[in-house]
Amino acid sequence: MNENKVVAMLLAGGQGSRLKTLTKNIAKPAVPFGGKYRIIDFALSNAANSGISDIGILTQYKPYLLNTHIGIGSSWDYDRNTGGLRVLPPFTSEDGGRWYTGTANAVYENIDYLDEVDPDYVLILSGDHIYKMDYNELLNFHLEKKADVSIAVIEVPWEEASRFGIVNIDEDNRIVEFDEKPEVPKNNMASMGIYMFTWGKLREYLILDAQDERSKHDFGMNVLPRMLADNNAMYAWNFKGYWKDVGTVRSYWEANMDLLDDENPLNIYDRNWRIFTRNRNLPPHYVARESLIINSLVNEGCYIRGEIKNSILFSDITVEEGAKVNKSVIHPGVTIKAGAQVNNAVITERVVIGPGEKIGSEDDGKIYLVTEDGIMVE
Repeated sequence: MNENKVVAMLLAGGQGSRLKTLTKNIAKPAVPFGGKYRIIDFALSNAANSGISDIGILTQYKPYLLNTHIGIGSSWDYDRNTGGLRVLPPFTSEDGGRWYTGTANAVYENIDYLDEVDPDYVLILSGDHIYKMDYNELLNFHLEKKADVSIAVIEVPWEEASRFGIVNIDEDNRIVEFDEKPEVPKNNMASMGIYMFTWGKLREYLILDAQDERSKHDFGMNVLPRMLADNNAMYAWNFKGYWKDVGTVRSYWEANMDLLDDENPLNIYDRNWRIFTRNRNLPPHYVARESLIINSLVNEGCYIRGEIKNSILFSDITVEEGAKVNKSVIHPGVTIKAGAQVNNAVITERVVIGPGEKIGSEDDGKIYLVTEDGIMVE
């Protein structure tokens, strides 16, 4: 990392309600992804690869599995005597216990942690996006522009633009307008929810926001518009690369399927930018003679006697003889019994698909979320 001291604050407390029963029992950042990982692994690995030595993980919604996965941060080389990773859940103060009420409030409530670390810059990250980014590039842009805050932005499809904070910029990439989830967006340049703040300036506005009883204490809705209205130096850094907000079951399925595309720029095999995760030390997967596997990712501990095409299988999965799995994402511990057919599905942990059961068809255009509660169609 740059010689300037940067601390990352990773917001990982979201429920991810649009993922429906996929996040019934776990926080969105802990949702399995890519056959081996969890969603939070990408932001954590980016920080580790970027040389950031201090990172705070702000948890809230159903944090047990997420906390277990993160542990002391050893998988990302954050188990250090100086600096390293700190999990920062809501806590009781002299005013009583309370939940974080917004993204800005979550950081404000940990202002003592930031004061102790005493950084030059604070990097705000979201724990529920799939991407690879060198945060040094954002920092260098921030320094070059002498910015108070720099926002990573990316062009999104026009039909999705209203889901994001949209920035309008001048010829120097200075932000002149920030619209949080506008009904009619003026452009498709969306905030990625990744912000580089000069710490002194962020501290000032976190305190101002905390004192505003009308505020929802959110970066996009409150802190950034206030800073812009006060004519602070706010710039947009245009990210060129793969980025996916896996906010819906379909987008989650699509992002997993992207890993099977030869043209996909998100290269999880890049030795120079590893995506790290917590390993379970399972035995190798077994593929029987009568099985068939085409264009798929299959993790450890799987026992395959059926047919797997264009699919992603996590660990400890059993696919019995005559079963067929196509264009599907299968979470750990699932059993697919003999003769079953699974198409275009996301199957959550430890679900059993019965003998001869059929889910979806190859070209019906629907996505099937299969959980212990049943099947939802999207």
